Amino acid sequence: MANTPVLELKNIVKEFKVRQSMFGKAKTVRVLDNITFSMEAGDILSVVGESGCGKTTVGKIVAGLLPRTSGDLSYDGKNVDLENRTTWPVFRKKVQMIHQDPYTSLNPTQRIYDIISAPLLRHGLAKGRKDAEAKVEELLKRVELSPPGDFINKYPHQLSGGQRQRVSIARTLTMNPRFIVADEAVSMLDISIRLSVVDLLLKLKEDMGVTFLFITHDLAIAKYFGKNHGRIAVMYLGRLVEIGPTLDIINNSAHPYTRILLQALPEADPMKTRSKKPVQLRSLDIPSLMELPPGCKFHPRCPMWLEGKCNRDEPHLEEIRPGHWVSCFNPQSGPIV
Repeated sequence: MANTPVLELKNIVKEFKVRQSMFGKAKTVRVLDNITFSMEAGDILSVVGESGCGKTTVGKIVAGLLPRTSGDLSYDGKNVDLENRTTWPVFRKKVQMIHQDPYTSLNPTQRIYDIISAPLLRHGLAKGRKDAEAKVEELLKRVELSPPGDFINKYPHQLSGGQRQRVSIARTLTMNPRFIVADEAVSMLDISIRLSVVDLLLKLKEDMGVTFLFITHDLAIAKYFGKNHGRIAVMYLGRLVEIGPTLDIINNSAHPYTRILLQALPEADPMKTRSKKPVQLRSLDIPSLMELPPGCKFHPRCPMWLEGKCNRDEPHLEEIRPGHWVSCFNPQSGPIV
């Protein structure tokens, strides 16, 4: 019998009402269109794509911070209903989120002790101040902020960006989560310390058995984070266009959009970077979500499009190799040149 996925999304749709002017009629904009994937315990799924593709919206729906317009979201085989007083509190404790900006996600008027101890005291995980202090110090050590006495009574503005993000991670760990949504968790950090924070997250995964939904626009970080048995899901304009094992996506992607993203990555060898042949997109403009093109949403920019097919019909995810799915009428093959 197959294991029940720890988290599963089926045909998730998210729509917003948008007014183009103060007195204009509200228009429905679909920002997520039939997002479907599942994750088993201990999985890593990195969601990548350009800004505005819907990555963060997926993360907020998974974390229960946004209601879905339609579709099913299940945790441990049970439907997640924001109004169910039995299942919702359990889900909300076990699924936590690390936000992108450590400068705005921490209350500047509270000390580090107050920030981390609040959920411990609120949910009865600490009995009094002394016990809370001991647990906060333990969490600070776990996120490599040692000695904890140097940090526990400071305010966020007294810490560096990397230290603030470690505090955010410590706060996430207060509920002993089973599933963590990391929304661009390293994108606002200095490049010199990004890998140390990613390594911390990987260590926490191994120590605690946490399942990670890792949201990033950086394919290089996605490759590093999921290099051992992880997967990558590529999004474009609110749709999944490719999903598969990390190294298979990196080395043998099939969707033209994914291949273009990969060709933009710098190489360690400058001669290799110079030898790359730039891909000529049909258009540099990203279509508006308010006026999406017919057929494949990438076809106005795609150099591999098929006239009479891509501009009329909408492709759906199909499995081209075990565990590797792509939404394209003209999938590519072979290594990225």
